Amino acid sequence: MSDEIQERAGVPVLVCDPAGPPVATAQDALDLIGAAFLGAEVVAVPVERLDARFFTLGTRLAGEIMQKFVNYRLRLAVVGDISGHLAESSALRALVRESGRTSPAGHVWFVPDLDGLDARLRALATK
Repeated sequence: MSDEIQERAGVPVLVCDPAGPPVATAQDALDLIGAAFLGAEVVAVPVERLDARFFTLGTRLAGEIMQKFVNYRLRLAVVGDISGHLAESSALRALVRESGRTSPAGHVWFVPDLDGLDARLRALATK
């Protein structure tokens, strides 16, 4: 599978292939944003694609990447199990908790799988 735009819960989503190139820089995020401009409103990035520094907030990588999505008015969905990262970082736990409070309207979502993403998208449609 390659990165592809799929309609999920009535919303066009760029679903990224877990085996695709890593997202390790702000430029990598911009590359995904460029691909999303072909018609997606949400970019679903599997945890496997994110550089480990994304989950260490002190590196500021997560902030840089998330800010790019906010600037371009696209939603970023981090898809997959991040429990190991959450166990290691109270700052990351706070970020995930805060992103959950602002959802479904927020720009950054953390979801366990694509079914969880679909549920968020359906909740957004009812707002």
